[in-house]
Amino acid sequence: MSQSQSNPKVVILKTGSTYPTIKEQFGDFDEWFLRGLSPELDITVLNAEAGELPGAPSDWDGIVVTGSPAMVSDQEPWSEKAAEWLAQAVDQAVPVLGVCYGHQLLAHALDGEVGYHPKGRESGTQRVELLASAQDDPLFGGMPSIFNAQLTHKQSVLRLPPGAVLLGHNEFEPHQAFRVGKCAWGVQFHPEFSDAVMRAYLGVQTPDLESEGFDSQAMIDSVTRAPEASGLLERFSALVTENKAG
Repeated sequence: MSQSQSNPKVVILKTGSTYPTIKEQFGDFDEWFLRGLSPELDITVLNAEAGELPGAPSDWDGIVVTGSPAMVSDQEPWSEKAAEWLAQAVDQAVPVLGVCYGHQLLAHALDGEVGYHPKGRESGTQRVELLASAQDDPLFGGMPSIFNAQLTHKQSVLRLPPGAVLLGHNEFEPHQAFRVGKCAWGVQFHPEFSDAVMRAYLGVQTPDLESEGFDSQAMIDSVTRAPEASGLLERFSALVTENKAG
């Protein structure tokens, strides 16, 4: 995607790929983010899992970190390198949005704790509740206090990094969204997922869901659109644009 030099430069750090059957139908993680982020951004996709790192964080006006089938707690070498780079980006106040794995990687990079959620898996369309701290947050300010979001994860941020501001939670997951520093956010939910992608995930996960005691068909039937969550990508795009202009 090529834009003029005046457009904000954003890098998408791709930390893995979706299930092959879903990729065939809907494309891969980076394509979903490209659909949700502003077309006015000059976006580069780099494969962090393959060891690609995008130079100095200060070369970019914004950074997005995708989800992954990998587990942050495995501390694979490529993941640890990406974590070190993210810590530099936060230190240099480059806007960051980490999603699912990216959310957990951001927390890990800044001395939070990541591991398997003690209650197991969270998947499907769920409600996220914002805290009072989100009301004047640069990214979340003005959003409804409760909104739908698409989720699929087994690992979680078990302990937030020192100094992090908790922005959102729900009954299952105490750390659905946080900010650290001036402009780095982690969200456990998936703003890039459409409802169709969420249904496809649950379809692929059905054998595991059933073995874990879930009613997979009921979960598929209860999937709904999550426009407020999806709108976070446009909000981040606007924030990056304003940050560069200001």
